Parts: sequence; C-alpha cells; structure tokens
Amino acid sequence: MSSEFGDILARLEALMQERRAADPATSYVATLYSRGRGKIAQKLGEEAVETVIAAMRDDRAEMVAESADLVFHWLVLLADAGIPLDEVAAELARREGLSGIDEKTARKES
Repeated sequence: MSSEFGDILARLEALMQERRAADPATSYVATLYSRGRGKIAQKLGEEAVETVIAAMRDDRAEMVAESADLVFHWLVLLADAGIPLDEVAAELARREGLSGIDEKTARKES
C-alpha cells in the first residue's frame, strides 16, 4: 500500500471531524450526521452491496469507484461513532500474523 492511501485516509478523517459542525444544506457529510447513525450505516451497506455488484460484473472501474464510496462512508460511520482510524489500525495490528480461523475462534470463546 502506498503512503498516499494512508495520507488520504488521514485527510478524510480530519474532514469528517470538520464537517460535524457544517451546515447540512452545504455538506453531504453533515447531512448524513444530521440523519443519524442508522442512515450512515444504511449508506455504508448500500455502498458495500454496490461494490459487490461491481465485483460480480468484473468491472474494474466500477469496483474502484464503488470502493472509494465504501471507504468514504465507512469513515463517516467511524467518525460518527468517535472511533479514530488509529484504533482500527491497532486492532488490525493485533490480528496480524494470526490465522483467520484462530482469530475467529478466539472471538467466539470470549
């Protein structure tokens, strides 16, 4: 992964915080915040489905575009929940090197 991806995620994370105080009439993100977490989660789900559909069509350009929408809405949801990207990164780092099967088994035992 390029540092460019990390850089854009950091800039978008900051933007999500900035838009919390924006006017919903002028900001899509502020509009989502004003509609509540349920609406934000719904939009994330819609983008996930659209990404899957693009994958099933084997449409690379559409997959890239829908993936960008998916990540964007994921960032809105995280910001709404007060979860910083560093917390997600820490969880990924914790799981690094673990077998996916072992990690899922450990979650079920907790």
